[in-house]
Formats: sequence, C-alpha cells, structure tokens
Amino acid sequence: MKQDQNTDPLHNGFKARLRDRGARMAGLWLQIPSSITAEALAYSDFDWLLIDAEHAPNELHTLLPQLQAIAAGGSEPIVRPSWNDFVLLKRLLDIGVRSFLIPFVQNADEARQAVRAVRYPPDGIRGIASCHRGNRYGHMPDYLKRANEEVCVIVQIETRTAAENVSDIASVPGVDAVFVGPSDLSASMGHIGNPSHPEVQSVIDGVLAQCGALGTPVGIYASGPDDARARFDAGFRFASIGADLSTMIKACEKLLQTVRDRK
Repeated sequence: MKQDQNTDPLHNGFKARLRDRGARMAGLWLQIPSSITAEALAYSDFDWLLIDAEHAPNELHTLLPQLQAIAAGGSEPIVRPSWNDFVLLKRLLDIGVRSFLIPFVQNADEARQAVRAVRYPPDGIRGIASCHRGNRYGHMPDYLKRANEEVCVIVQIETRTAAENVSDIASVPGVDAVFVGPSDLSASMGHIGNPSHPEVQSVIDGVLAQCGALGTPVGIYASGPDDARARFDAGFRFASIGADLSTMIKACEKLLQTVRDRK
C-alpha cells in the first residue's frame, strides 16, 4: 500500500512508513525522462518511484514535470541526484523534492554533508526562498518550521568502502535509511556483472545486520519480484523491483516474439 494522501501536504508518508519494521514498500526506477510515463506509473500503486538523475538524462527541467505528474497518483517520488552537492540539492528541494537517494556516500562525513545540505539552519545550510514549489509557492506558512523533519535522506551504499563504514554512516543523525546498490558494490569488490556472487551477498547481509542493530531501515535494488520478496523476508523495508525502460523493452520484445513464433 502506498503512502496515504492525507490533508497535511507537508507530511512525508514514505518517511513515516520507513520506521515501521513491518513495512514492505515496493518501488520502480524511472529512467525515461517523461512526465507521461511517470504519471501512468504513479497510478499503478507503487509505494515509491525513483527518478534517476545520475544514470538517466534528467535535469531540473525534466525532473519538475515528472514530480508534478507523480503528485496526481500518490506514489512518493524519490530523486537520485547526480552527486552529493549542496547547490544541486538546494535546487531540487525548491522544485518540491523531499525524498532523496544520495549516491556514492563513502563515510560518515559525506553522510553529514548530505543531511546538512537539505536542512535549514541551524541544523544545516539550506538557503531560504519564500516562494517555490516545495512550499506550494508560499501557501505553507509552517514550511520553514517543519521542512527539516519531513525531508527524507537515504544514502546509497555501493562500494566495499561504504559497506565497511556503514555503521558510522547509518549512525549520522538525519540519515533516514541506507540503500544497497548490488551492481556497483559487486564491481568494487572485483565481481563486476555478478552481484549474486556469495562474497557480495555476504557483504549485503552484513550491511543489513549492522543497520538492523542500529534501527536504521535498509532498502535495495532487487533483481526482480522474487528477489524483492526474499529481501523483504530478510528484513529490507523497501526495494526496487525493476525499471521502466528495461521492463518496457523486455515486454515489447516478448510481445514481438509471440508474433514471430507463429510464422
């Protein structure tokens, strides 16, 4: 079940559900920079949709219409920026992003950097604008007081170094969850293209165990629905079960093959 669209526009239901140990939130990666695709999938009952601006051709002018489109459906939009950069994060906040997946966080200092970038002083360094999409163009009088607590920061664990530092990273105040990227993790461990390697899976299990001891929620990019179910059973609270582009390609190729097979 996706987040409740209650009457409080500031409430981040996804962030609230992360704290639920029984949560099983399924999401989808959006690589196609299209508001039509985003809107259609937002009506498909995913708990969250990740708009990728790291490995997909997304910039502010393509992110904004996708955020507007997803708002019509109710899935929580999460944005993965191209980098952990406070200027970029400030601009994303102002167009209404409130849930972030920060890539390539290697240590606690970099995690603190991400948290400070999305929080107003004295807790952070976010600049103040009076009229932007994040505060509904000035129609949220309590936005400045509540925004810090409603913004969700997820940091990506995608290297051996990050995995070794995960306890310190997860302990940083303001880090709401960590997210494991098996493909990059496997590459950093010398098993490129083989995220199912036992050594990689052992490190992933270790990340889950260490974060579990700290009470920090963990998400993962699952290889598909079966893997996602297994990850949920293991204790992961949110998982991506695929991506729009690859899912479309596979479905269309399968459709084409059904016709060719009849020849």
